[in-house]
Amino acid sequence: MTNRHEHTHRPHILVIDDDPDLRELLGSYLGANGMTVTSAGDGVAMWAALASGMPDAIVLDLMLPGEDGLALTRALRAKSDVPILMLSARGEELDRVIGLEVGADDYLAKPFGPRELLARLRALLRRGHASTPDTTEATPDPAMPQFGPFQLDTLGHRLLKDGLEITLTGAEFDLLAALVARPNRVLSRDTLVDLLRGYDRDPFDRSIDNRVTRLRRKIEDEPGSPAYIRTVRGEGYLFNPRGHNS
Repeated sequence: MTNRHEHTHRPHILVIDDDPDLRELLGSYLGANGMTVTSAGDGVAMWAALASGMPDAIVLDLMLPGEDGLALTRALRAKSDVPILMLSARGEELDRVIGLEVGADDYLAKPFGPRELLARLRALLRRGHASTPDTTEATPDPAMPQFGPFQLDTLGHRLLKDGLEITLTGAEFDLLAALVARPNRVLSRDTLVDLLRGYDRDPFDRSIDNRVTRLRRKIEDEPGSPAYIRTVRGEGYLFNPRGHNS
């Protein structure tokens, strides 16, 4: 009998959790649903597993022996944009916010049903493979990312709209570049300040909010109802490269 997944790509999922029963459950369940699963019980085992290559997505528990999930997420984000689904037994709002701020793509509180985790993973995998020709996130040149009618020339430090240059200050360009490089992720004001540290040459421009307001006036059709640089109340800002299309 021919396996229906034999000629299709089986997404590789790395599960990091110190509960061996949960690792076994997810390995069996995700494996039965067309995925290849590797598991690890802590950060040391995670890095060992990653030595052979980055998976298609990572399921990462917040509470781990040694380095916790937040520290591991920060380290992963410094190396890759691999989709990360964070798990936590506490399920507190603060955990969720911090997890998303450090770079997790989604968050699931324990206890959870494996069907819900599978649905979340599939959504992350679709998002991770969204750089196909029919999306505005697609870009043939990583130095010239595109969104809507805009093209960001990261080497020339220019923003183009339909081929015409939009005048940005250095501080505005640096903020936009930081947002464009991290699409569909909530970035807190503190995170943005950290990302821009060392690049901000304007000592009078200390407010991320003011800089966002000026950027919106230059790229949004309706600055009061922004499509690209969205405010996530109480958390920060999210760059949505699809604009009004999502």
